[in-house]
Amino acid sequence: MKPEEIRKLEAYFKRTLNPAMVVKARPRKDESAEVYLGDEFLGVIFRDEEDGELSYSFSMAILEVDL
Repeated sequence: MKPEEIRKLEAYFKRTLNPAMVVKARPRKDESAEVYLGDEFLGVIFRDEEDGELSYSFSMAILEVDL
């Protein structure tokens, strides 16, 4: 993802979920970025562009031990 796109996604996460959320580029991956809450890894956001429409999908695994 481009730096401007990552900044927009980070602003969205901060505004809608938590101001401490951070979105970081992934090395060697152009279609996704990592999402953190402070220093804790939360998940991956994927970019999907199909039929001229752009969308994003956030994937977060929840371990039983965390419940």
